[in-house]
Amino acid sequence: MNAQDLLTRYGPLLKAECAAEAPAAGIDAADLEHDVWVRLLDAKAAVSAHGLRATVRAVARRARRRARREVPYATAPHAATAATAAPGVEQAVLDAESGRELRAAVRRLPGRCAGLLSAMLSRKDPTYREIAGKLGISQGSLGPIRSRCLGCLRRMLIAEIAAPGPWGKER
Repeated sequence: MNAQDLLTRYGPLLKAECAAEAPAAGIDAADLEHDVWVRLLDAKAAVSAHGLRATVRAVARRARRRARREVPYATAPHAATAATAAPGVEQAVLDAESGRELRAAVRRLPGRCAGLLSAMLSRKDPTYREIAGKLGISQGSLGPIRSRCLGCLRRMLIAEIAAPGPWGKER
């Protein structure tokens, strides 16, 4: 089968597969389609619908791996100077301090709110099922309870820091 026959027969399928896979791979669908055509034509093997789908997924996986490994030159670690490295360290310290303050505020919450929000802030990243089992409540009630607890935390923090509202108004 020549290239024109391949394009006529498998073009629409390839376009649809690439449109479906490209967003997850973080690349343009047309670029993915081009890479697949190059790979298929270089292989000079018989093309089937199943093989085409497998090739699209393989090329998309390769693009995802490449995107995770590649870093734009301006943000490469060796490109950072002492002046640009300092804000990163300062920001890390400020973020850590904010985290400590948040956890301290959560511990001051009344009732089961402290336990619920502490479990949700856990570094282990537990599921709702695990949190519900640990606290002895139903999984379906976690969302409403969490919402009420976050409201309580918000009111408590607003009272402590008097955060300005929209247009500079005090809440």
